[in-house]
Amino acid sequence: MIGARILAILLGYVFGLLQTGYFYGKRHGVDIRTQGSGNAGATNTLRVLGLKAGLVTFLGDLFKAIFAVLVIHLLFRERYPDAVKVLELYAGFGAVLGHNFPFYLKFKGGKGIACTSGVILAVCPLAAPICLALFIILVATTRYVSLGSIVVVVAYLIQAVIFGQMGYLSIEAAYLPEFYIVSACFTAMALWRHRANIKRLLTGTENKFGVKAKE
Repeated sequence: MIGARILAILLGYVFGLLQTGYFYGKRHGVDIRTQGSGNAGATNTLRVLGLKAGLVTFLGDLFKAIFAVLVIHLLFRERYPDAVKVLELYAGFGAVLGHNFPFYLKFKGGKGIACTSGVILAVCPLAAPICLALFIILVATTRYVSLGSIVVVVAYLIQAVIFGQMGYLSIEAAYLPEFYIVSACFTAMALWRHRANIKRLLTGTENKFGVKAKE
């Protein structure tokens, strides 16, 4: 199954290369990577170009991950029925890598939260309600989008392990440890991409959603 894993990551990476925020911005004469935080993801696009742009970017980044997972599911559901969810997760991780590190943009992309949300919906939908609820509650009460994003990926990992151990993921027991490890890679990637945000959260200098940063 090594070849299937590699194919899943590569195919996911190709899907992840669709930089929704970047292309939307270029269409409107703006390089989103030179504005705001310099990030090509949905949050920065929302701040720089407005609600419509942020929503389009979020949905584009969400669905490119879902499509990557779906393609791998269709390719391998019959050949590896007990491990297809692991392959789907590899495809999702590839999509996040493509989003975060697009080669044609000098590896300067987004932070992968919208992509990861798409993977959660496609691979482990049972975890989506709690992740969404936590995100909404945290952002509504603290106005820190980064905090909500960080908690989402941690909550996903915890739930993935719980649901896996309870037998709700339809994965052969032999593949569960691998599923957990790849899931942990999503969390580790998100934490690393948010390392600057984490520092600002700890020092109380993180930008709040809807509050204009001080000059």
